[in-house]
Amino acid sequence: MSMLRNTDPDIYALIRQEERRQFDSIRLIPSENYTSHAVLEATGSTLTNKYSEGYAGKRYYEGQECIDQIESLAIERAKALFGADHVNVQPYSGSPANLAVYMAFLKPGDTVLGMSLPHGGHLTHGWKVSITGKFFRPVQYTVSEETGFLDFDQIRDLARKEQPKLMIAGATAYPRIVDFEAFASIAQEVGATLLADIAHISGLVAAGVHPSPVPHADAVSTTTHKTLRGPRGGMLMCREAHQKKIDRAVFPGLQGGPHNHTTAGLAVALKEADTDEFKNYAADIVSNAKALAARLMEHGFDLVTNGTDNHLILFDATSRGSTGRELATAMAHAGLVANANTVPFDSRSPFDPSGVRIGTPAVTSRGMGVNEMNRIGDWINDALKAKDKPDTLHEIARDVAAMCADFPAPGLTITDEE
Repeated sequence: MSMLRNTDPDIYALIRQEERRQFDSIRLIPSENYTSHAVLEATGSTLTNKYSEGYAGKRYYEGQECIDQIESLAIERAKALFGADHVNVQPYSGSPANLAVYMAFLKPGDTVLGMSLPHGGHLTHGWKVSITGKFFRPVQYTVSEETGFLDFDQIRDLARKEQPKLMIAGATAYPRIVDFEAFASIAQEVGATLLADIAHISGLVAAGVHPSPVPHADAVSTTTHKTLRGPRGGMLMCREAHQKKIDRAVFPGLQGGPHNHTTAGLAVALKEADTDEFKNYAADIVSNAKALAARLMEHGFDLVTNGTDNHLILFDATSRGSTGRELATAMAHAGLVANANTVPFDSRSPFDPSGVRIGTPAVTSRGMGVNEMNRIGDWINDALKAKDKPDTLHEIARDVAAMCADFPAPGLTITDEE
């Protein structure tokens, strides 16, 4: 980045600092990952110079010969990987992708049945502070207070009572398999459109280690980073019958021109995901999460649902004498980057919740395995016990950085100069 270093040394220095942070820390936020160097190159290319309102073959600007081919490649790769009838790769992120589904199928004031945010849902599933909760009538389902699992009897009863026009299946903090077929059965019974939000698990779905919603849902939304290891963006899949509605909702309904550099990065990531190496990677994400969950339970942590089936672990820190915020902060000082998070039926504020949410996509991308998960579980326990001891946390961070040096991060090249 010699040109950037000369033009803007301040931004250059901050980017280098961020690279060093990503290299030296154990990134446990389940929505974060490392892209490949190839994805970074495509995302940082001259494609960012081109404006391309419309769709391939039907643009409002000239000079689209290369852009049309890039977008078409991304679409065809996604269709093949997920088995979808139609794919739209233009959404800027997961939230606009979800909003496009609202726009395609609903009118303001229509009822939406989604997962409660404190129970693992997303803001765009109808939560009150989101536009999806302000312009539509939101109804939220929850998990079982006894088990932490989705209760489909409760969801069915709620759907029969509220008669939603749209049902949403999917979560951001649910550590178990989502039964999309059960959701589809309920949606069909009440005449609702079903949206499956697989932002967190799309890489697992693509690799076949989590059941796919594509055969069951009317529309499927996802981000393109997280477990899929692409650039920051969004994507929509749907049945052929809904193609026009979805495409018109994305453009011109919500957006102008797509981010072509992001589309190219996504095309690269989709090609990478269609390999045996990626399938093994996704399986390792799950095995690592299970190993880390088991280690944490050995240390007496209270895990929601007592384990995990996917990439994500959610645990209540209060049983160990800490709030989620206190522990997440201590972990960060120890080089273990996670996020404080509400747990189901949390009595604490979302700004200072009881829980911590962690995941294994990024550490698995670095090639870490079960042995490293055990060490990470031990370090989390050590960080909790030392949350008021800065010197001890700093010592843990040094040990963390030493282990990270043995597992280079994809896409990052750290030299002694930096």
